[in-house]
Amino acid sequence: MEAASTAATPGAPSAEQVLGAPRSHIGERIIKAILFLAALVSILVTVGIIASLLGETIAFFQDEAVTVKEFLTGSEWTPLFSDPQFGVRPLVQGTLIISVIGLLVAVPLGLGTAIYLSEYANRRVRAFVKPTLELLAGVPTVVFGYFALTWFTPTLLNDILGLDVSIFNALAGGIIVGVMIVPTVASVAEDAMSAVPQGLREGAYGLGASKRQVASRVVFPAALSGIVAAIVLGAARAVGETMIVLIAAGQVPTTSLDVRKPMETMTAFIGATGKGDAPTGSIAYKSIFAVGFTLFVLTLIINAIAIRFVRRYRQVYE
Repeated sequence: MEAASTAATPGAPSAEQVLGAPRSHIGERIIKAILFLAALVSILVTVGIIASLLGETIAFFQDEAVTVKEFLTGSEWTPLFSDPQFGVRPLVQGTLIISVIGLLVAVPLGLGTAIYLSEYANRRVRAFVKPTLELLAGVPTVVFGYFALTWFTPTLLNDILGLDVSIFNALAGGIIVGVMIVPTVASVAEDAMSAVPQGLREGAYGLGASKRQVASRVVFPAALSGIVAAIVLGAARAVGETMIVLIAAGQVPTTSLDVRKPMETMTAFIGATGKGDAPTGSIAYKSIFAVGFTLFVLTLIINAIAIRFVRRYRQVYE
């Protein structure tokens, strides 16, 4: 039998002549323009935030009472006093301590929940637990703050556990911040684990691995980049949290490491001072923007480290 020829018949019309030239639809152009504008707005908002912070921050450091060295290394922060001191270290330290406490609570609980939902829970349980968990993320943070102030500290920490903490303390603030970010860590990490190809699980089971071994040695490493992203997102929320630490942790800038005592974070200072007590244009007013810019830089550094880590360990599946 003669083989069919794959060569085009001479003189035959081309596909473009038969179907017509491809057209660019108006709707696609509109959608593309809308998506471009959405991305542009995000960039412009970021630039606007930097510009608004940077202008007042430069003015803050131009004041004779402030030096960059004192701001970065000083151990006293009293911008509203008659003899103001501008050492931001107590605020940075308080922010980091409370954030670390929050992560110590949120990471084990969040990752444990994610592993359970991804590898152990049946469909009915997962359909109930995950929306319930995400509903917790919608609770206003002021509710968490008053919960810490009115029950968690006096009843649990003092009466039940006997820790003898102050009514305002970093421990309660950090733990409740951790509870607040558990849904964020759990939801993002669970999505990353669920995205791991089923073939990897089946291959491990075929080699005789148990469910625990599959979860810990196959799924978890394969989803590592997404899990790191979940932790970083939780850390960013912890660093930027305002109402919980403002209500529960107190407003005492200190370099003490005793978490039973009150501490002040950068966000708590911004929230408390920005109420209008500081006259516009005063050094105290400008200090709000200097602290805000410091917080922005701190968050940027955390995100940059996390992005580098995620790119290094990212795994791509066909």
